[in-house]
Amino acid sequence: MHAQYEITVIIPTFNEEVNIANIIEAVNSILSANNICGEILVIDDESRDKTIRIVQDLTLKFNNLKIIVRHADHGLSQSAVEGFKQANSDIFLVIDADFSHPPVLIPRFYDEIKKGADIVIGSRYTRGGGVKQWPLKRRVLSLGATGMGRILFPGITDPVSGFFALRKEVISGAQLHPRGYKILMEVLGKGRWKSVFEIPFTFTDRQHGESKLTSCIISDYVKQILIITEYSLTSRNNQVWNEWKKIIKFGFVGLSGVLVNIGFLYLFTEYMGLYYIIASIVAIEISILSNFLLNDCWTFKLKDEVDSYTQNRFQRFFSFQCVSIIGLIINIGILYFLTDFFGIYYLVSNLIGIFIVFFWNYLINRHVTWKLRTYG
Repeated sequence: MHAQYEITVIIPTFNEEVNIANIIEAVNSILSANNICGEILVIDDESRDKTIRIVQDLTLKFNNLKIIVRHADHGLSQSAVEGFKQANSDIFLVIDADFSHPPVLIPRFYDEIKKGADIVIGSRYTRGGGVKQWPLKRRVLSLGATGMGRILFPGITDPVSGFFALRKEVISGAQLHPRGYKILMEVLGKGRWKSVFEIPFTFTDRQHGESKLTSCIISDYVKQILIITEYSLTSRNNQVWNEWKKIIKFGFVGLSGVLVNIGFLYLFTEYMGLYYIIASIVAIEISILSNFLLNDCWTFKLKDEVDSYTQNRFQRFFSFQCVSIIGLIINIGILYFLTDFFGIYYLVSNLIGIFIVFFWNYLINRHVTWKLRTYG
């Protein structure tokens, strides 16, 4: 069936009487000004104020406006999923009702989807993005949630954003069971997608109404991460699994580098008579080269996945070399600091350092040396 609209703007609401008329007016004006045939779909969780009545009155003014009132299983994420089901278009965009997300960016989201992105995310943490008027507690919680999300999606700067657009086929057939506020995590974890584009924006805390952040929502988010992780391990057919495969491969390559290092250190010292410090430096360099070649050909499998500026193998090796040397310095620093200042047994300190440096090496190389095209 042919889609009636080019895009559906989904606005989940609960007690938004102060904001709802203004956000609908703003979204409609922006769609009209940019010649986008868009639908505005308000999904309400049985608001106890005048939100429902206000939207119903506005449907007489805007023929592209529709409201659906949900009577059970309330929640922002659940409302967004209901919006996906009810939308009369092949492109969905989710936006807050309180102007925390700037409606003026809607045409940009639409354009990037039309250019080929599967998902477009409004990011607070990519270059050019930010937050305003947030208390310290909220900033800490947001950074913590984002950090946990990036464990699953290390290439995305803001995987918990509530401002995003996607193609219908991304979640077609996906078993979405979201809780709390982080519907994007569910889409990324269970949807079928290859390309993501991030648009920087400044999140402005609501001017009117009350924030709905509670301890239950935080608990739901932790459960959601565990569920997505379990899903990725059992289905083995999504981006989370693909990312973790790279991490596992990177780990095996690192272990092979240890064996290469020990082997050449023994060879140079025992059979070639080199001073052990010189032999160690050469062995380290050989293991770095070995790790680079294995990661280049096996872990990241360049081909069409890597940005053009990383196609030069010498540049990639130079980047990998710098990251490895810095990682070595970090490891030695952690070993010295934990052992001398905290009295931790040196082997334990060394293991802690190895663990930290492993993720340092992976994340920096993932974003610099082998910067994948998956993310724009």
